[in-house]
Amino acid sequence: MIPINQPWISEEEKAEVLKVLDDNVLTSAAKDGGKRVQSLERLLKDYLNVKNVVCVNSGTAALYSALLTMGIGQGDEVLLPSFTFVATANSVVAAGAKPVFVDINKEDYTMDITDLKTKITKNSKAIIPVHIYGHPADMDEILDVGAAHSIDVIEDACQSLGSLYKKKQTGTIGKLGCFSFYASKVLTAGEGGAVATNDDNLAEMIKMIRNHGMVKGYDTRVLGLNLRLPELSAAVAIAQMDKLQRMLDLRRRNSNLLTSLLAPLAKENRIRIPRETAEKKFNWYLFTVSFQEDHVRDNIQEVLANAKISATVYYDPPVHKTPYYQRFTSTKGLPNTDWASKHVLSLPVHSFVGEKELEDIRSSIENTI
Repeated sequence: MIPINQPWISEEEKAEVLKVLDDNVLTSAAKDGGKRVQSLERLLKDYLNVKNVVCVNSGTAALYSALLTMGIGQGDEVLLPSFTFVATANSVVAAGAKPVFVDINKEDYTMDITDLKTKITKNSKAIIPVHIYGHPADMDEILDVGAAHSIDVIEDACQSLGSLYKKKQTGTIGKLGCFSFYASKVLTAGEGGAVATNDDNLAEMIKMIRNHGMVKGYDTRVLGLNLRLPELSAAVAIAQMDKLQRMLDLRRRNSNLLTSLLAPLAKENRIRIPRETAEKKFNWYLFTVSFQEDHVRDNIQEVLANAKISATVYYDPPVHKTPYYQRFTSTKGLPNTDWASKHVLSLPVHSFVGEKELEDIRSSIENTI
């Protein structure tokens, strides 16, 4: 079976982990983290071209710490898409705020600007655009909306390391940007995350929050938790950074080939395929297509599974229709979100997918629709 995503773990990662075990320092409660955490932060800072990167133990921790850093809490509203993994909304609730769900557009499944404007109230304190599937959201428009209403923007770049918006790395455009190094991501540490910011004061706050609010010993100054990234995870990510560009290049190669294979079907409007623009360059975390007719998506997923190809449906149901959030909110009127949840299908384009598998994907889809 070709999985939807597969981490590229090789001898370099194994060697880095063994070095940590030889050093016998598995983690650090120091304010600035362990030496490998600090090394990873420097590598990410240089790659992203941002002043500060603070590593934490998950993308969820990154989002949660970013919200706490901005003072988001009880009585505040945070605007975010429902068409995403639940971690984004969970982080808002964990911070004590209320998630307000915004619809998406059908072009790249990112936040719809028109709907965003209608959801703003006097209680709106933050906007979290999600660069879903590695597709950059319309950041200029989102920043304009935020500036007009004095609302800060926190980017959920958990799926978009390596994606560019107007030649800038996603996660470096808003006040804070949050990344994930979960096992399925383009770059993995097994578990892990990071927050990027050009604000030195915010970076210092996040360092406290990830370490129980402490700076020197037992001197808790702000609310924090154990959100620290272990040295073992940092070691894996350091090795991954060395081949990040190679992994991105292989995904781009596979995505370009799959685009050319599916182009005739797209021209006949039998399938919608992802398209980059001059302003938006993808990391190709996932190659997500959609089908206009009901139930076609599910039929194709079954056909691909029989061909040993793991095509995956993400965000069905979307967050606002999960049992918990149906009780928590009264969100209505997200037609594009509801449509996408029933019509999109993500296809594997990771480093280990070969030309034969991509041709099999095309054949399976062509013979089914």
